[in-house]
Amino acid sequence: MKTDELMKALEAKHPGESEYLQAVREVLLSVEEVYNEHPEFEKYSVIERLVEPDRVLIFRVPWTDDEGKVHVNIGYRVQFNNAIGPYKGGTRFHPSVNLSILKFLGFEQTLKNALTTLPMGGAKGGADFSAKGRSDGEIMRFCHSYMTELWRHLGPDRDIPAGDIGVGAREVGYMYGMYRKLAMENTGTFTGKSLSYGGSNLRPESTGYGAIYFLNQLLETHGIEIKGKTVAVSGFGQVAWGAVKKLNELGAKVLCISGPDGYIYDPDGVTGEKVDYMLELRNSGNDVVQPYAEKYGVEFFAGKKPWEQNVDIYLPCATQNELNGDDARMIYENNPVAVCEVSNMGCTAEASEFFVEKRVLFAPGKAMNAGGVATSGLEMTQNAMHIPWSAERVDQELHAIMSSIHDQCVKYGKEGDYINYVKGANIAGFMKVADAIVMQGIV
Repeated sequence: MKTDELMKALEAKHPGESEYLQAVREVLLSVEEVYNEHPEFEKYSVIERLVEPDRVLIFRVPWTDDEGKVHVNIGYRVQFNNAIGPYKGGTRFHPSVNLSILKFLGFEQTLKNALTTLPMGGAKGGADFSAKGRSDGEIMRFCHSYMTELWRHLGPDRDIPAGDIGVGAREVGYMYGMYRKLAMENTGTFTGKSLSYGGSNLRPESTGYGAIYFLNQLLETHGIEIKGKTVAVSGFGQVAWGAVKKLNELGAKVLCISGPDGYIYDPDGVTGEKVDYMLELRNSGNDVVQPYAEKYGVEFFAGKKPWEQNVDIYLPCATQNELNGDDARMIYENNPVAVCEVSNMGCTAEASEFFVEKRVLFAPGKAMNAGGVATSGLEMTQNAMHIPWSAERVDQELHAIMSSIHDQCVKYGKEGDYINYVKGANIAGFMKVADAIVMQGIV
């Protein structure tokens, strides 16, 4: 395999799909050496088959607002790869949703799900719809219309969607309700459901909790204690909420959270009721953090990102490419203890390559945020068994999965006395999927 040649071919076939091409390039650079050690991969064109989705579903989603006006959005489902299990991945409702973003997320999801050790393939879906300013009735009608087209492509052993940006328990409930009616079955096809109809304990917190379990093990592996460390977090939604809660439990101090309007700096730490207020702000549809600064009398930095603060640990938890090369160089000057993506591909390629080149303790999103989909896999298991698990059992299983992911990253990422977690995560996920592709023949 020659990465440059393959990327040129992909760029010619998929022009303008920058996020997707960025994700593929990062993985190819990591796995090129190990790929070339396995002639069977080249014989069966494993890479060429892995980087293209199995199928892409694109459809219109018509819906009616409260005034009777008809709107039309574009809906998507990218079923990327099911070599190791049914398609599994979130659903994102946001104006920025496009095919490139969903292909990047589906590709990442395939490798991330392989890392969990659970039998799940990769997928991603969504629509260019925003719930901001919409009534519950409008959101329900949109979700029902979206599912009316998609339901026949889903199933507990076929494709199991979940939530993502813009899709929480409310939206999952509306979509699952329509799926259940049309499919005439109650098999738990969807994760992130409410506890009242098959959801799992700890699912809302699991992405953030899992990320901090991984971070803590990363630090312990390098003889560093998390207690007392200062942290900057971007975002203030469900993922950041779970991460901040667990950081506080382990004795770290979160000084910054951010939104699209800027970030706050709280010298006393984001603790106690402040953590819950973060989520209240987001759930109220208020997509800004300035009210936090006003409520608690702390400094607000309009239009800026928290990476300019001098802290020990930096955690991008919001969206893709939110930390760029300039940010990375600024962070490096602060001599960070660690930088870890909790959002999917939270760093630009320039930033992640810079951190690895400078041998910063840096972990990629596909390893750090796998706790969310891992707990979704546990929800699928509970649904199949028709038995709910306690929060304690789910947390125990989540902790064990994140520990296993860390161990895989160390196994494949060792470079002398440095652990390249990006390389380790990419190779570990790739090897599992590649072996399955080879063993199943040309399908």
